[in-house]
Amino acid sequence: MKWLGKIPFWLKTLVAFAAGIGVALYWGKEALPFLTPIGDTFIRAIKMLVAPLVFFTIAASIARLGHGEEGTGGRALKLGAQTIIWFMITSAIAVTVGLAIGIYFQPGAGLAGLPLVVEVHDPIPGPVEVITGIVPSNIFKSFADGKILSIVFFAILVGSALGALGQKTRALSDLVEQGSQIMFKLTRWIIQLTPIGVFGLIGSVVASYGLEALKPLIPYIGLIYLGCLTEIFVVYPILLKLHGLRITGFYKGIFTAQQTAFFTCSSIGTLPVSLAVAVDNLKLPKSYAGFALPLGANMKMDGCGAIYPAISSIFIANYFHIVLTPEHYLLIALASILGSLATAGVPGVATVMLTVTLSTAGLPLEGLAILAAIDRILDMMRTATNVTSQILVPTLVARENGMIEKASPLLTKPSAAVSAAEI
Repeated sequence: MKWLGKIPFWLKTLVAFAAGIGVALYWGKEALPFLTPIGDTFIRAIKMLVAPLVFFTIAASIARLGHGEEGTGGRALKLGAQTIIWFMITSAIAVTVGLAIGIYFQPGAGLAGLPLVVEVHDPIPGPVEVITGIVPSNIFKSFADGKILSIVFFAILVGSALGALGQKTRALSDLVEQGSQIMFKLTRWIIQLTPIGVFGLIGSVVASYGLEALKPLIPYIGLIYLGCLTEIFVVYPILLKLHGLRITGFYKGIFTAQQTAFFTCSSIGTLPVSLAVAVDNLKLPKSYAGFALPLGANMKMDGCGAIYPAISSIFIANYFHIVLTPEHYLLIALASILGSLATAGVPGVATVMLTVTLSTAGLPLEGLAILAAIDRILDMMRTATNVTSQILVPTLVARENGMIEKASPLLTKPSAAVSAAEI
């Protein structure tokens, strides 16, 4: 069975995708009792990770800011605060782009026949109730009930306290960091089941409604790509220009990282390349890039945590004939912004963050089934967007603090560019 481990993950998923369609076309609806539990179990396994993943990721990331080397914890905290502020600003822009595209094109409107079952959901709370509800009266109940925004709020407080106490709580910070690593490992294990999950999910779709059921998703896929490309080639260049930085210098410098992200679908897997291009090509300080980029790989996900949930939430609402109110849009935006900061940089976690957004906004979770079946197609572009934003924000913060070397292609046109691919 060693040969099985040598098969690329994307190829396994593609084979499972084709196998699910083949089984469904051959046996038809008779295959549903076999296929449906497989897909349902995969979705439940992903949902199982949400609360602990969000808590440990955020708490560990913020705690790191207070433990800088050689007494630099104070400056690391300052730079970290600026970085997180820019994370939130750019995430808010990404959510706005996603919502604007979704509202204009209305994906999912008029669709019917997808394998989704309408369920009755609780009424949507008002804005005041949402804001006050972020502060938990009982954090353990919030964990039990899966109230993600309350968990995010608590994790930020815990991480901030650990960072402020510094060496006094180093052991506890290490424990939280270890908890984060455990969740990464569990997530990676679950994501390795994606081919099996895709087999069941796509098989259920085709067995229930035939291959024609996938055709309506082509416009939806196009809108996700449109949102990501708008961020990369419109929003980010504007931010670079406003900071007096060369747009071509930035994109030439990070192209290797973008390529790696597109094909691996993993921000964490791309991190070594991201660090290389940031330090060697863009000439960012290694001391700052060394903690800002890992922080971004865990907390900065414009593609997976902002654009994708925003457009997908509108798609699912339209499918279920749910008329979205301003309260819905507020909840989607809030959950997407905070969710973008909480997404772990491993393949497939966008499904987790869509779960967070749908749960927060009170929208049907059943839509995950059909979207998960095409997740690999979406994940390539989402991850490339994530990694671009993860390098962009430290670049902006470094510029604001005068930390970019004069020889950087961000400031002057180089005579001979250094390629990270040669490192």
